[in-house]
Amino acid sequence: MRKGLFIGINHYAHVAPLSGCNNDAMAMASVLERHASGRPNFSSKVLTSSEENLTLNTMKQQIQSLFSGDCDVALLYFAGHGQFDTSIDEGLLIPQDFKHGGEGIRISDILLWADQASQIKNKIIILDCCQAGAAGAMRNLRGGSSVIGEGMTILTACKKEQSALESRGHGVFTDLLLQALHGGAANVLGKVTPGSVYSFVDNALGAWEQRPVFKTNVSQFVPLREVAPLIAEETLRKLKDWFPEPSFVFRLDPSYEPTEPSFDADHGDIFKQLQTCNRHSLIEPVDAEHMYYAAINSTGCRLTALGAYYRELALKGHF
Repeated sequence: MRKGLFIGINHYAHVAPLSGCNNDAMAMASVLERHASGRPNFSSKVLTSSEENLTLNTMKQQIQSLFSGDCDVALLYFAGHGQFDTSIDEGLLIPQDFKHGGEGIRISDILLWADQASQIKNKIIILDCCQAGAAGAMRNLRGGSSVIGEGMTILTACKKEQSALESRGHGVFTDLLLQALHGGAANVLGKVTPGSVYSFVDNALGAWEQRPVFKTNVSQFVPLREVAPLIAEETLRKLKDWFPEPSFVFRLDPSYEPTEPSFDADHGDIFKQLQTCNRHSLIEPVDAEHMYYAAINSTGCRLTALGAYYRELALKGHF
């Protein structure tokens, strides 16, 4: 079982309003509600300032409720104002009723509630707000030592000293998250993990832009969402049969190419799968620019480093 709490606050009683946070929370909940196949994913609760009065007490109660009970994954997403309070050396999430100099939700408290949820195997916290990058940093230690508990993953829009920007009706960070979750960060198997999402966002933002922060303490990434695989698992399982050794060259000849008189249908089926692997960088032709010429000239194909990796996974029975 998976559950997610998605909070978006555009409207504040005493501080400047924002424009994209409600959209962000609803869009994130929508994309994570189901996998691309339509199979259920997260059971979600969405709280936005257009529908709720998200006071300090309300937010605390909802976040504590998220990190309670027994489930495989609990995910907290927040879009709104955030700040780093230097007087207490704490990062804060800002509720709707916040006043300057008042009380926000301490990120360290959220991490504590999550850490104490011993029956929840994986806790994921995603923060699209200003100055959120201090989450998980040990207070009063400038070395940035991690204090995040086992099974915890934190992904923030920016560093402690930076602002999280908005553009085109969404936060810049969340806009990239949505692209990643729709498949931009999927691996060959179609799985989108927190690590691949971070890599996608990190590569999309330049050195002069807000820099995302990623911290984790897990032994294995849990997929956030699954999309259609780039290569069918059935094909990936055959890598160990086609290539008995990682350095093995699979011999090709004209019988594999459908345009040739000597074409063999069984060979054509294998060649089609090999070409799919080639398109996604798992296989490369030997002494030829394209797989077509490798068949016509009777050379062959071999695994790339990525192909050897998936061959090893196939040997281990991972799919």
